[in-house]
Amino acid sequence: MLGLLLAAVEKAAALAFPPALTAALLVAVSAVATRGLHLDGLMDVCDGLFGGYTPERRLEIMRDSHVGAFAVLGASCLLLLKYGALVSLLSQDVLEPAWALLLYPVLSRWAMVLQLGAFPYTRSSGLGSPLHQGGGRIPTVLAGVTAVLVSAAAGGTGGGILLAGSSLLAWLLGAGMARMLGGLTGDTYGATNEIIEAVTIIAVVGLLPVGIMEPLPLLPLLPGWGPS
Repeated sequence: MLGLLLAAVEKAAALAFPPALTAALLVAVSAVATRGLHLDGLMDVCDGLFGGYTPERRLEIMRDSHVGAFAVLGASCLLLLKYGALVSLLSQDVLEPAWALLLYPVLSRWAMVLQLGAFPYTRSSGLGSPLHQGGGRIPTVLAGVTAVLVSAAAGGTGGGILLAGSSLLAWLLGAGMARMLGGLTGDTYGATNEIIEAVTIIAVVGLLPVGIMEPLPLLPLLPGWGPS
């Protein structure tokens, strides 16, 4: 749903604005549509992981509502990377940008689902706790199927590479954060989402010259969404 919203915004904004301004709008719409939830998680994780030296102290810092220097630096760097990658994506004439805008939110959320199943949860309550209390198998399977189908439709071989790469990166991030915190939290899931989003857009731009991003042709109901 977020990918469809971003694709619609890009289509409308491209009629009047240059790529740089359209990219800025996409970054803003993504943050507003999610109420900054995942970005807030990234900021808390940056403060906690780099500001503490024990799992207990890191978790305590992450609970603090105040924003530290590491949080500001982490969020600034990520937003800058995401903006630059989107400008590059919108400026190329190889792939219709809507395909990538559909793909990267799916892969980033699949990454969170993967971590939910692979690593322990450190808090007794929180946004992620219900999925660790049973009943998460069917949603996990549905999320995996969705990720596979969208990756194949939006990128063909390239989409498969991005799915495998984002899954591996999600596992590595999860393993690293779990080791430093004793498990994962809602904040770490949000941080993973933001990182995977940025990395996926950058990877799409990097794969375009190789020629392996091959979206499936759509019905005439969606003109202009095929390969450029």
